[in-house]
Amino acid sequence: MNALSPKKAELHTHLGAAVDPVVLWTIAHQQGIRLPVRNYWDFQKMITMSGDKKNESLHAMDKDFFHWTELIQSSPEALEMSVHSVIGGGYRKCNLTLQELRFNPMLRNRAGERDLDHIILAALWGMRRAVLEYPEVKAGVILMMDRRFSLTQNEIIVEKAIRYMNDGIIGVDVAGPDHPTFSMEAHAPLFERARNAGLGITVHTGEVGNIDEMEYVIKNIKPDRIGHGVMAAAHPHLLELLRSSGITLEVCPTSNLRNSVLPDVETLKRTLRTFIDSGVAFTINTDGPEMYQTNVLNEEMFLQSEGILSEAEVATCTERAFNASFIKTS
Repeated sequence: MNALSPKKAELHTHLGAAVDPVVLWTIAHQQGIRLPVRNYWDFQKMITMSGDKKNESLHAMDKDFFHWTELIQSSPEALEMSVHSVIGGGYRKCNLTLQELRFNPMLRNRAGERDLDHIILAALWGMRRAVLEYPEVKAGVILMMDRRFSLTQNEIIVEKAIRYMNDGIIGVDVAGPDHPTFSMEAHAPLFERARNAGLGITVHTGEVGNIDEMEYVIKNIKPDRIGHGVMAAAHPHLLELLRSSGITLEVCPTSNLRNSVLPDVETLKRTLRTFIDSGVAFTINTDGPEMYQTNVLNEEMFLQSEGILSEAEVATCTERAFNASFIKTS
């Protein structure tokens, strides 16, 4: 990969799934974290998914993978090192010249032991260091709320996003597995507050769970983008809502296959062809390049080799990613 290679953009990358295992291994030992394995190769196997390895559900991914990566990243020093490594690595590996990273700061502050502002600012400093080293790269950070959190906790995250939007925070999101106490309706004012402040809005919905939530999000939250959203392919009324609203989907092919969101490649093909035929806009992303052992270039090559997208359609997705980014490139 070199500077003459086609420029790439990624809009959907979780920090907990994006850091090279070598870097996480070093951070864990620097902080004296007791790991369940003593051998590096066992550690690498523990936090990545390659070959035929699959999760039975997103709950399994959260328990078996994110628990460890989030724990290791739970200090200002770890956040700075992690963000810096992801942005630089993305540029070197596949010429990512525009990269949005997302993470939940409250899942990195050890249940309040660490100061939230220090966690966020350390991530932003890691980002600034990276773009200083690689001036061709534009980067930004999305702060994530969580369905398992209280409304008060999520409100704090939105307020932090607004506070630091001039320092590199570019948007807000909500993710996490379905939870009986979570109400998207109750969170609608938080999204509106973030939008009015000038932040981009993206929402994890339509990956799994209740399809009614996705409809509510499209009609009432009216986000700029939706994380995943693949369930919409089976619901014509949602396809029309997406098309007419101009919402862009952040599709993550390998992740959806690894996490059993889509059962096989044929279903993935049918899903993406339905989006194209219905005029639904989407971009190509990894969800987490290191966890899924991929990158944006590999995702594009995979979609072409399987006859899912043509070269021209891939190019359209790339152009769309640059246009749909929350990062101000001017």
